Amino acid sequence: MSELTGADRVRADAAARGLEVEIIERPAANSLEEAAELMGITPADIVKSLVVKRSDDTYLFALVPGGRKISWSKLRALVGVNKLQLPDASLALDATGYERGTITPLGSTTAWPVFVDESIAGRRVSMGAGEHGRSLFVDADQLIDAFGATVADISDPE
Repeated sequence: MSELTGADRVRADAAARGLEVEIIERPAANSLEEAAELMGITPADIVKSLVVKRSDDTYLFALVPGGRKISWSKLRALVGVNKLQLPDASLALDATGYERGTITPLGSTTAWPVFVDESIAGRRVSMGAGEHGRSLFVDADQLIDAFGATVADISDPE
């Protein structure tokens, strides 16, 4: 059996969770604004899936909309830890099976807990689809339900 592509892993995981996703091919973009324009959406509709490392070498996913960044103090308080950090690219790849810029909780090689910024609830959003040159669209509420994600204010304006 050949190894599944990132998008194949995303599709398989979404199907197993009963989650509808639409994966599109898109050209590379040089900025959040350019990516949004290419897909006909606003920058806030693009959700960054950030893999975050805890001090015990476990991870979590933080989903934050475009134009916002992780609020480390809010996320640490929510998770109940003193230290969180963004790992280097090789650790992120080891933790998820995805390269930076393609990361999504869908199809991750390990099912880390998912934390979602409350501002994406109730929206249709775009996010990484497991491989470069592709994005997925998903109903954020269905995504939250499919992962039993924790929804809270975890971001600040960029």
